[in-house]
Amino acid sequence: MEKALYRKYRPLLFSDIVGQDAVVTALKNQLTTGRVGHSYIFTGIRGTGKTTFARIFAKALNCLNLADGEPCGQCDICTGIDNGSVMDVTEIDAASNNGVDNVRALREEAIYSPASVRMRVYIIDEVHMLSTAAFNALLKILEEPPEHLMFILATTELHKVPATILSRCQRFSFKRISPAAIAARLQSLAISEGLTLTEDAAEKLAALGDGSMRDALSLLDQCASDTNVDMQRVLDTIGLAGQQDIISLAAAAASRDTVAALSILDRLYDDGRDMPALLSELASIMRDILLHKLSKDSPLLSGAFSGEELSGLSAKLASERLFAFLDVIREAQLILSRGGSVKLTVEMCLIRMCDERLSDDYPALLSRIARLEEKKNFAQVDPTIESETGSCQSNGFTYYTKCHSERSEESQCVAVQELQDSSVVTSRKRDDTSSERHVYEDAQLSTVNCQPEEVELDSSNQTPDEDGIKDDGTVKPGTGGFWYEILQLLKDAPMLYAVLSNDARIQAELQDGTLLIRAGDEFTVSQIESKMFAEPLKKAAFEVIGREVIIKAVTGGGSYAENTRDKLNDLSAFDIVKFEKGRD
Repeated sequence: MEKALYRKYRPLLFSDIVGQDAVVTALKNQLTTGRVGHSYIFTGIRGTGKTTFARIFAKALNCLNLADGEPCGQCDICTGIDNGSVMDVTEIDAASNNGVDNVRALREEAIYSPASVRMRVYIIDEVHMLSTAAFNALLKILEEPPEHLMFILATTELHKVPATILSRCQRFSFKRISPAAIAARLQSLAISEGLTLTEDAAEKLAALGDGSMRDALSLLDQCASDTNVDMQRVLDTIGLAGQQDIISLAAAAASRDTVAALSILDRLYDDGRDMPALLSELASIMRDILLHKLSKDSPLLSGAFSGEELSGLSAKLASERLFAFLDVIREAQLILSRGGSVKLTVEMCLIRMCDERLSDDYPALLSRIARLEEKKNFAQVDPTIESETGSCQSNGFTYYTKCHSERSEESQCVAVQELQDSSVVTSRKRDDTSSERHVYEDAQLSTVNCQPEEVELDSSNQTPDEDGIKDDGTVKPGTGGFWYEILQLLKDAPMLYAVLSNDARIQAELQDGTLLIRAGDEFTVSQIESKMFAEPLKKAAFEVIGREVIIKAVTGGGSYAENTRDKLNDLSAFDIVKFEKGRD
């Protein structure tokens, strides 16, 4: 039977190990200076050389011709350890020998001196699989082993190893092997095997190895049914979608072309492509696009896609939408890991990517808001350009207006109240068949009829019932309604005025003879309901509204508490999302 490539070309010397230079240098120095410990723990992902390194280290400890920390590989000890004939170097699989009885047997055997070597070495692979009782049994001998005994532990899940074990071992971390190092190793082994491995195929296999040399060699072994291993051979053998297919799929999602995206998916599914791998590749290109938006020359880019391809997709996708894409893909991957229907899950993932209205999570909401902001009829107006927009004064505030000439007879303009902390002003065209209003961040909007060269804004004719209160009883912002008039009367009570005029924490509504005040916290509610605050507030409300009202304060108010609901209300004005009124 032919040996697998990862077994056939397993490193036998320190010089054969790829990508772990720091660990090799440190332990070779210990061997050279004689400062060798009695217990080690090697940690890292699968296929990075932990167990292989432990075997080479065991050879170096007992080699008869050690030179500069490197075993000779030719003496009886080295060859015996390589072929397994030296019984004093024992490799134990903790996954299948994880009971306390196994460790007790090891302890009873370990006290005897080695028969043919200087140091008896126990290599315990996947040590995190030992039971708690087995760890406790191992603890004492690990702390004070005989002079002839050494333990080398290997694990992929260091967090599962008790701290009492870790504190008694020297820990060395094996890092992921770089794709370039893996690709170079694959090319070298392919020549030895008489294979023609193209450069792009080697890079693809290295990327699929994800830092594991063993995984990459296993994939090469899988693709070596023919002496010529090119990119198409790799894609067909492993069941991957090609780079152009992934780009086409990403482009369809970016263009919101659901039909095209599902057609591409159906073709790939019929060709036997691996769907979890497809989602991983789709997530990879979305990640690269996001990094490309941050920096075109970022060293974090995977390198699987060209700068021109990333630039084309980056121009179509906002960062908010990319985050939404990644979130949808992650959710689909989680469903697949739990055994969901493969094709249906990926189809639903693509449909949600093409139409973010089908997702109700926070990343999708941000994406939908970003889409609104990109629309042409959301013109951004610079408040400093008064010559183009015109300005007027009313109630101590400055209003800027911008009229649209596309509808000369039906045209109206949106006046934007400039707040002290507002830096963004937005205008939106309205016609006689629409009552849409867009509230953008901190800017407050109010609508007035105007001519292109003349603006009349007179709040003296506004009545609280008509202009100060909406149909649902809430205050219209920026109109000088009843709440504004109440606050003006309360200026003589500085403490009360300071609490109630904080727009970020207070919201007022008039509901059937009750003045409902929503506050941001319980402390503010208790202040408003206290006699010192309630009496002057009730008096001011009577003067403004013309009738006696009941003062009621509850929590849940303020701009930060209403942020999500406001955004949904704004979106509902443009038929992007429907938001039904109900419980807060």
